Amino acid sequence: MSEPATPAGPGSAPAETAGGYRVLARKYRPASFDDLIGQEPMVRTISNAFETGRIPQAWILTGVRGVGKTTTARILARALNYELPDGSVTGPTIKMPVMGVHCQAIIESRHIDVLEMDAASHNSVDDVRQINDAIRYAPVSARYKVYILDEVHMLSGAAFNALLKTLEEPPPHAKFIFATTEIRKVPVTVLSRCQRFDLRRVDASLLVQHLAGIAAKENVEIEEAALALVARAAEGSVRDSLSLLDQAIAHAAGPVRAEDVRQMLGLADRVRVVDLFESLMKGDVAAALTELRAQYDIGADPAVVLADLAEFTHFVTRVKVVPSVADDVSLSEAERTRGRDFATKLSMRVLSRTWQMLLKGMTEVQVSGRPVAAAEMVLVRIAYAADLPTPDDVIRSLNGDSAMPAPRPQGNGGGVSAGPSSGSSASQGFAPRAVSRGSAAASPRPTEDPVALQGQPAPTLTLGSFEQIIALVAEKRDIAMRFALERDVRLVRCEDGQLEIALEPSARATLVQELQRKLTGWTGKRWMVIVSKEQGTATVREQAEAQRAEVERGVQADPLVQAVLNRFPGAKIVGVTQAAPEAVEAPIESDLNDDDNED
Repeated sequence: MSEPATPAGPGSAPAETAGGYRVLARKYRPASFDDLIGQEPMVRTISNAFETGRIPQAWILTGVRGVGKTTTARILARALNYELPDGSVTGPTIKMPVMGVHCQAIIESRHIDVLEMDAASHNSVDDVRQINDAIRYAPVSARYKVYILDEVHMLSGAAFNALLKTLEEPPPHAKFIFATTEIRKVPVTVLSRCQRFDLRRVDASLLVQHLAGIAAKENVEIEEAALALVARAAEGSVRDSLSLLDQAIAHAAGPVRAEDVRQMLGLADRVRVVDLFESLMKGDVAAALTELRAQYDIGADPAVVLADLAEFTHFVTRVKVVPSVADDVSLSEAERTRGRDFATKLSMRVLSRTWQMLLKGMTEVQVSGRPVAAAEMVLVRIAYAADLPTPDDVIRSLNGDSAMPAPRPQGNGGGVSAGPSSGSSASQGFAPRAVSRGSAAASPRPTEDPVALQGQPAPTLTLGSFEQIIALVAEKRDIAMRFALERDVRLVRCEDGQLEIALEPSARATLVQELQRKLTGWTGKRWMVIVSKEQGTATVREQAEAQRAEVERGVQADPLVQAVLNRFPGAKIVGVTQAAPEAVEAPIESDLNDDDNED
């Protein structure tokens, strides 16, 4: 509950000093829809509902912490019961220019007709039963009786069930407003009876503007870079940003600088993070380790440094895909300018590889007993990974299409020289490079594709039909592939070196690539497996089942069999065994001699 304001006369202390200090998160809590920031879609929906009289019986507000769920619930309760002393307002409205008859009591959570309940501590059936019993009575003074249930997902299953009937058909004078951070824990039977609003995270640039306005009202001098750091650390939460701003003002004890916020949060300088990122991309291990130690000595957490590197890597990747991302005002000028530069020079594969290594490295640092040592090892791996060729370079070198990129001069500590080599362009300063490793660079490790790696191709084998392909798979004892070909593949056309097929919905996603690779390795020639839009023939299994059914129908039509079935009512044919079964697997060779002397 807010402290009552006392009039400030001559010689008297301000109300805030007399009643005790109020933190910024409470002092600047929104009191109307006009004060809410970043939730325009919700405000527009509620406004249209009030104007047209389409007011639901229940709302549910969801979102991360600090985006204003409980505050919005109180504002909504105020709008439902907004009245002026002169009686000029006769219905719910979102336009509340002045405090109404019930507004102050609702804002301070002390109105008799607006009941606010914490579902985390009142989560039993008895608590819900009290609501069910009291909701039948009309409000005492307000227009509506409003029930606000905060953290509604904490209600027990029995409590939810007890609330369902009242929630679906409440009295005309009753409204429900639920707030939760765990919308997935709320039963769907409750969600279906409520109008849902997802309160979004507030954009960092909007948070910066909001914090700047509050700092001006508090007569606090604060740098724009410090506001950007606070907004970024809040991660879209208005309450968290105000709490951090309150802490930064107390920490600085004067003008708030960006350096004060970095020390308070244990953050590294953003410019130094970018410098560290550049050293890693150049492969300069010595410079990267020196910079990490320097940031650690001034109080930066190694895990936070890696998190900042990952964040900047993500930013550069986004700029590479969507260049307009670099126009974010919450970013420093150095981040925007150098981020664009990195985005043009670094490939997507290098950025993805760096992101994955940082993501894995952050976990290692968090669980390590020596975080700074673990962070240094992560940076060493990333810096030396800059020497590795991209997958495209490796494939081209294996196929003999082009030579591997020339190695760059080695710098101190075994790393790649930070500066570009002679004759290289500036854009090559960040390009991934291949470092000569002696004979290992010329002798790649063997893979599953012997045709692509060996100097001499394997003996070629001709396969002209789908049956021969299945026979070859059976000969190689690949049971899974044979099962897939018989069950999931419908033949469209087949010729030596090319197979066109249609797939059943049950086919696995990697079947085509796996079949193409195995046929190429087994036959010694390149195969192409194409997925066609044509229907194709029936699968081998369907053909076998159809043939079996045809044989059974023929046997069932035999007079002798009919006599047996008539003699034994209820009997049926469960299978047909041929006296001289044909070969199950088709021969691979196409020039087998037909033997006519087997009769």
